[in-house]
Amino acid sequence: MSDKRIPEQAPTGGGGRPRDPAIEEAIINSTRMLLATKGYSSMTLGDIVEDAGVTRPTLYRRWPSKYELVIDALQQGLRKQREAYPPLDLEQLGPREAMIEAVRRLDPRYHNPRAMTLHGNFMAEAEREPSLLAQMREHGNQPRCGELSEVLIELQRGGAIRQDVDLDMIVSLCFGSYFADFNRYGGTVPADFAERVVATLWPAIAGISADAHPAP
Repeated sequence: MSDKRIPEQAPTGGGGRPRDPAIEEAIINSTRMLLATKGYSSMTLGDIVEDAGVTRPTLYRRWPSKYELVIDALQQGLRKQREAYPPLDLEQLGPREAMIEAVRRLDPRYHNPRAMTLHGNFMAEAEREPSLLAQMREHGNQPRCGELSEVLIELQRGGAIRQDVDLDMIVSLCFGSYFADFNRYGGTVPADFAERVVATLWPAIAGISADAHPAP
């Protein structure tokens, strides 16, 4: 057992132990790390207990099963990632710059370098635990892609993107480009990756007012 045991706070007069955010954060962080390095099926609650430096009762008081802990860890990580983005103000950006910024936010590795490995692990579990990938889609992929979709709709409405462009396909191409880059080269995404993606697509989708700011 690890020697970095995190002591729980003493019980209060009202009965029961107060919830210690430091303990919960240690468990969540260990869960996310082990998901990336061992995968869902191979990771055990014992692994998490040892890595986080807590006891099994401490963990079970908060999460009764591995699945519930993993879902909580996933949702917390995705929430922190969304909160790390600065507000996207279309009125301050030209059409092409707005698309570039929205494409940049598609990168699963933003704020979490292990995100691609997590995606791969959840896809590998699609037959045994399909709800894991469904959670990733609902709380990670769809909100991320939805933001780009909203930007493209605004640009199309303002004439910066042609009316006949299949916006949903553009979103899929942009999102998929990050996975293609990771599978081809690995590591971190190049700093100019979003710019290169948009530079490739822009000539095929630009409308007559592509150099103007989107309509309010």
